[in-house]
Amino acid sequence: MGSISAANAEFCFDLFRELKPQHINENIVYSPLSIISALAMVYLGARGNTALQVEKVLHFDELTGLEGPSKTEQYLKCTNKLYQAGLESVDFKNAAEESRRIINSWVENQTNGLIKDLFGMGSIDTFTALVLVNVIYFKGKWNKGFEEENTKEMPFRINQQETKPVQMMHQAGFFKIASIGSEKIQILELPYANEELSMIILLPNDISDLDQLENTINFDKLMAWTSSTNMRKRKVEVYLPRMKLEGQYSLAPVFSSLGMTDLFTQSADLSGISTGRNLAVSEVIHKSYMEINEEGTEAAAATGVTIVLMSRVFPIKFKADHPFLFFIHHKKTNLILFYGRVSSP
Repeated sequence: MGSISAANAEFCFDLFRELKPQHINENIVYSPLSIISALAMVYLGARGNTALQVEKVLHFDELTGLEGPSKTEQYLKCTNKLYQAGLESVDFKNAAEESRRIINSWVENQTNGLIKDLFGMGSIDTFTALVLVNVIYFKGKWNKGFEEENTKEMPFRINQQETKPVQMMHQAGFFKIASIGSEKIQILELPYANEELSMIILLPNDISDLDQLENTINFDKLMAWTSSTNMRKRKVEVYLPRMKLEGQYSLAPVFSSLGMTDLFTQSADLSGISTGRNLAVSEVIHKSYMEINEEGTEAAAATGVTIVLMSRVFPIKFKADHPFLFFIHHKKTNLILFYGRVSSP
């Protein structure tokens, strides 16, 4: 039997590998937890082959005890109980644009103003029957912050030929770190203040090693790499760029490529939401924002689903001066909140 954290991670890596060819040498940042939560609400109302496809893409087929509500009228009760999802009544038929503004305003408010205009002009119209939205907001201070006076301009190697100047933060201290020789990577854990959450940075030894890491990472490897067997507290000199990352993704074609095909066609079976076979998902939109500085990290993400009628004493050096992967996770459950690649901070 699988776990929620395993499903979360495997979906996270599947999604990254689909996004990667569309964003070559670009930053990528998203919240797998937000996306899964939004699609899980769709899954509650899915039936038949549609439900099976959603299960497979989200890796829910590896779990037990996940079933949709047995009656249509239970759908809203289930989304409220499982996902604390409230219901807001709007008039898509007669006031689609006003409805779009109301939803966008709610998202902006819930993300402390970081995610604006989740739904663009024309994305909600008179054919819209239901909009499902999930947001996540995170603000955490480092357990041991960086001093601003130690931040200096340094080169960041974007690729083998190109560099750019960045504001590189620096500190020396005791942190959990691992060197995985077989994978040619260093792994550093930077805990946040309460130590319930931390950022894990996966830094290839060289730029040429990044592609292999991106293509082979999975949940089992991640658990092994970050286990207490490998991660030991050592004195480390940490160099990390100060940065702001933003992402905006249209995910319907991505999920279709992963095998979730019926949901976006006339074959969709969302009869757990409406008794008729007259609903389909037209779009899944995801926007994310992250700022990493000397004090800590502020991050937000929103996902919208539109449903329409059809140590040694000598410090180890960890210098993130070339592309790397990172994620913010909840340490107790191993759930990945945010995941991404920094190609050019």
